[in-house]
Amino acid sequence: MAFQRARTDEQRAQRRQQILEAAAGMLTEMPVAQLSLNELSRRVGLAKANVLRYFESREAVLLVLLDVEVKDWIAALEHTAPPGEGTPRERGDRLAELLATSMAERPVLCDLLSAQAAVLEHNISTEVAIGHKLAARQSVEALVRLVARHLPEVGLEGSVALVETTLLMAMTAWPCSCPSEAVQAAYASDPALAGMRIDFIDLVRRTAAVTASGLLARQETPTTAA
Repeated sequence: MAFQRARTDEQRAQRRQQILEAAAGMLTEMPVAQLSLNELSRRVGLAKANVLRYFESREAVLLVLLDVEVKDWIAALEHTAPPGEGTPRERGDRLAELLATSMAERPVLCDLLSAQAAVLEHNISTEVAIGHKLAARQSVEALVRLVARHLPEVGLEGSVALVETTLLMAMTAWPCSCPSEAVQAAYASDPALAGMRIDFIDLVRRTAAVTASGLLARQETPTTAA
């Protein structure tokens, strides 16, 4: 079927959504690094030049998907178990477990996050970067509010620190926890090497829990007057 250019705002929005849905489907089959604009164009049924009428680059498509994935994750967190009772340490540990396990259940989110700074935020215009950063700021603010509900004792600055630390650890831990076939074979060849394998949930959980405990300890330590 011959390509027909979308002429109305509604048609253009539908075409953009088709491209996003095709890319989202591809990410369930392959990592971000393997998603190419050529294959995306083929699956959508458009020439690459026509895909670029709606998104300026592959990275621009993936940044939109990252924003969607983060918002979906936060929405799910907000409908999960409430903070509950317990000491601040106990609530901090539960929050750390929740953040780590919920992220691990969303491999597409983790893969996109791990590629954000090094890959996705390149080959884009300032306009796209501004839109992405505004969306990211809203998401971080929502996560900070969530942390504050679970652990109000750490205050606003502490909530921000816990969110930033957890996200940065997740970005780093994900690719390390998904080794190549060669590295997997190396781990399997020697028990001493197997101990080097990264467990994503355990590392993110421990980092978040230790950060929460440290923030709580700082709040409890009285400041000595000069």
